[in-house]
Amino acid sequence: MNRYVSTMVFVCMFAATAKAQTPEIRFVADTLVVQAEGSFESDPDLGTLTFDISSQDKDLKVAYGNAAQAAQRIVALASKTGLAKEDINLGTLTLAPSYERDHKNRAKSYRVQGQISLKVRDFSQIGPLLDGAVQEGIVEFRSLTYSLQDEEGAKQKAVAAAMRSAVGRATAALGQSGQKLGAVKYANLDVRQLVGVTRLENWPSTAQTVTVEAAVVGGGGGGGGYHAPATTFPVVSPEKITVSATVQCAFQIQAGS
Repeated sequence: MNRYVSTMVFVCMFAATAKAQTPEIRFVADTLVVQAEGSFESDPDLGTLTFDISSQDKDLKVAYGNAAQAAQRIVALASKTGLAKEDINLGTLTLAPSYERDHKNRAKSYRVQGQISLKVRDFSQIGPLLDGAVQEGIVEFRSLTYSLQDEEGAKQKAVAAAMRSAVGRATAALGQSGQKLGAVKYANLDVRQLVGVTRLENWPSTAQTVTVEAAVVGGGGGGGGYHAPATTFPVVSPEKITVSATVQCAFQIQAGS
């Protein structure tokens, strides 16, 4: 009785194992795995200017007030230049006290820091924004980045190009044996980061620059007025942005007619 039961269990286990392995064997035999790449290239249509706000004073109210005024002034400058409210992003102002090294442990000064970023869709506004901010000593320039407004759309186009390439390669391969391409049984997708994003930092350290001189101040009585110091800001030609995608597909193989 026990021997019979053991034999039956062994047979059932063998049958179940064979059944579980069968689909995998058919999948390998009836499929074609292809890997292909695709890309989408476009001129950038969005520039992001980032400025640092920093103020330090022994009086907390003065330090915070100066930082807040600097933020308000650059917001006003951005609005005057034509930027929409949603394109002006003012981060939180943070406070960092500096303490005396004595037993009283009193704060000797306070530093208030923050950051503001401006999204510029009309690149002709970048020069005036940079010049205006520096001429008035509002904030310190941090970086300029060019990118795409619709990054997701660019990624989808890159994926579509990769898929077209995969289908084309698979069709060409099967055509040599008279077989046809069937449905996609499996797909693995990898979208790479943007390539070609122009990033400018530590302004104005660049080879190609333009010098802008501020308007004459005063000048009554026919005499020459005071000229504000000339400011040099960079002329940056943004590179094209490329989004790349890699797709690996397993296609069902159909017999030819």
